[in-house]
Amino acid sequence: MQKTILITGATDGIGKATAELLAWAGHKIIIHARTAEKGERISNEIRQTSGNNSIEYVTANFESLSQIAEMVSGINTRYSKIDVLINNAGVYRKTRNVLSNGFEETFMINHLAHFFLTLKLLPLLREQEQTQIINVSSMVHATNIDFDNLQGEKHYNGSDAYSRSKLCNMLLTNQLANQLKHSNITVNALHPGVVQTKLLEAGWGAMGENPTNSAKRFAFLIDNENLINVTGKYFMNNQQTNPASIANQKSAMEKLWEISSNLISQQGFYYDE
Repeated sequence: MQKTILITGATDGIGKATAELLAWAGHKIIIHARTAEKGERISNEIRQTSGNNSIEYVTANFESLSQIAEMVSGINTRYSKIDVLINNAGVYRKTRNVLSNGFEETFMINHLAHFFLTLKLLPLLREQEQTQIINVSSMVHATNIDFDNLQGEKHYNGSDAYSRSKLCNMLLTNQLANQLKHSNITVNALHPGVVQTKLLEAGWGAMGENPTNSAKRFAFLIDNENLINVTGKYFMNNQQTNPASIANQKSAMEKLWEISSNLISQQGFYYDE
């Protein structure tokens, strides 16, 4: 059965490899790209290599809430459904970079952008009989969180910022799964593996496995009929595993949700609760 799958950060690394593999499987793929030029080039490339013509793209710079909102508006106009949302886009920054909107870059792109995108897409995601949200976390997600240093306000370290953002992905997964537990939407987190990408090289050096291996882990979650009703879980190497205990801490989930919602509303953006 063909599914319509939206993948953020799908023009290179894990996202591109996943788009390619799922295209070969016959699914309709919506690639998210930072620019139209890159989106067109990569979607054409995947069409040619896979023989699948159902490859399209949308664009947004995830540093900008307004561009994400515009992208969602375009998705709602162009598509009647999304069966799977893969929140994959991410960065690693060795030094603290505050964007023009006042948000620290790692926090913005790795967490807040996906928080906003997912919630803006919920009305469309609710339209299907069964919908999956897969959030890309990491085995290096943090084991604690200081909400007063969420964006490196007190001190910044690239590895800490990345790990903190991956814990945010876990907390969002679990909070959203709780809120949607009586709906048609499942929400799970995935550690895609230690994969040879630009992000890994920026943080830890040139190493890691082929991105195709990580793509197979997404396919496992999407194609496995035994996981149809599984939600609020964390997967590694095609196995359900336990995240850091704080990822399941109700107060931490709710606190991050409140902070994230407030930051978005302070910028003048809203989503349907």
